[in-house]
Amino acid sequence: MTDPIADYLTRMRNAIMAKHKVVEVPASNLKKDITKILFDKGYVLNYKFVEDGPQGTIKIALKYDPATKESAIKCLKRVSRPGLRKYTGYKDMPRVINGLGIAILSTSKGVMTDKEASQLKVGGEVLCYVY
Repeated sequence: MTDPIADYLTRMRNAIMAKHKVVEVPASNLKKDITKILFDKGYVLNYKFVEDGPQGTIKIALKYDPATKESAIKCLKRVSRPGLRKYTGYKDMPRVINGLGIAILSTSKGVMTDKEASQLKVGGEVLCYVY
């Protein structure tokens, strides 16, 4: 596997389309940080880090609307990829759906959302868009 973040997003997308309650993904520090951001912003219901084997796994409980059975996550889009990296400065930060969605960035001060990076005045690699 050459792109673990794309694999993470694809597993989440597939689980949402299949209406699964829980999805398991292989763990890494970057994936843990992305999962924490998704939880803090209300896109996932809960998560749990399971330390089994050399790598461990992340169990993510997906969030659905009880009335319409629609997922809280409408779209997960990978932006920067191994073949074409996308970087941005804090002055020209991408706006996802005019500020309704979030862009997840990997910066020198850690993984954060576009709004947090703008407040700290740091740029970085745009990992994905979530809305």
